[in-house]
Amino acid sequence: MKAKARAHTNIALVKYWGKADKALKLPLMSSISMTLDAFYTDTEFNHSQDLEQDAFYLNEIKQTRQQSQRVFNYINELRKKFNLDQNEHFEIRSYNHVPTSAGLASSASAFAALAASFAKSYDLNLDKTALSRLARLGSGSATRSIFGGFVEWQKGTNDETSFAKAIDENPDWDLHMLAVEVNTGQKKISSSIGMQWAQKSPFYQTWLNENQSEINALKKAIAKHDFTNLGEISEQSANEMHAVNLSANPGFTYFEPDTLELINLVHTLRQQGIECYYTIDAGPNVKILCTLRNSKEIISAIHNLLGNVKIVNASFGPGVQYLD
Repeated sequence: MKAKARAHTNIALVKYWGKADKALKLPLMSSISMTLDAFYTDTEFNHSQDLEQDAFYLNEIKQTRQQSQRVFNYINELRKKFNLDQNEHFEIRSYNHVPTSAGLASSASAFAALAASFAKSYDLNLDKTALSRLARLGSGSATRSIFGGFVEWQKGTNDETSFAKAIDENPDWDLHMLAVEVNTGQKKISSSIGMQWAQKSPFYQTWLNENQSEINALKKAIAKHDFTNLGEISEQSANEMHAVNLSANPGFTYFEPDTLELINLVHTLRQQGIECYYTIDAGPNVKILCTLRNSKEIISAIHNLLGNVKIVNASFGPGVQYLD
């Protein structure tokens, strides 16, 4: 049986950066994200007795066994979880409208779409909470891409209690995120490795201790449509994440020269009265939070600084959708 699903990427405003359990992908901290309309993955999952082998196609290109291993392992884990036929072959066709491994949350949309298409193809009838837990087993941040708008991933303590939930799936708010694609090449240090190294920072536990207060503060800002507080908390969380990276042993960074140029630009724009804030994930690309009325001026300033760099103007995206 065949099923197709679409999931959008999400960008964490209060960051998740560290696992309590690698196998279950349980996080050491809770997080809050914004689902984006501009980046998404469409995935078709087909299982049939007529298929002769397992296959994974990404953007129409058949992936090698090595390239497919993470996906195959994930599907086999899910089949065991639901006592499904282990001998029946499957075919996955995924179309990724997100640069891969560039800090733009490609794995979030990819595994959320895969989890949803898998569940639909087997008629598992999972609600969004169960689907969120399922997506988490593929990629931690995928748990949030099941929902649209503002989403909270509560860290929990086990497989049953670690899942995402909607804060507001359809926010009536003029909030935009400008994704500035400094470098869309694959990052040299994977998120999984980066999370492990970051925990060697002497400041990691201090950051962890602030997590719940940051979650509470951001939820309050969302409820009040308080852009200033939302931006300040989001920027601070990003700074804290990258500070533990720099202060780890070994220290490392995802920043490139243009990343720092954009950080300085955001500071300059704010001094000029143009309110905007940055957030940066595991990659050099910078996301700038702003209102629509300021977006044109900010985009112009970025092009003046970096030339013809690609900028995607995103707003709130929906939760997972079924396409057939």
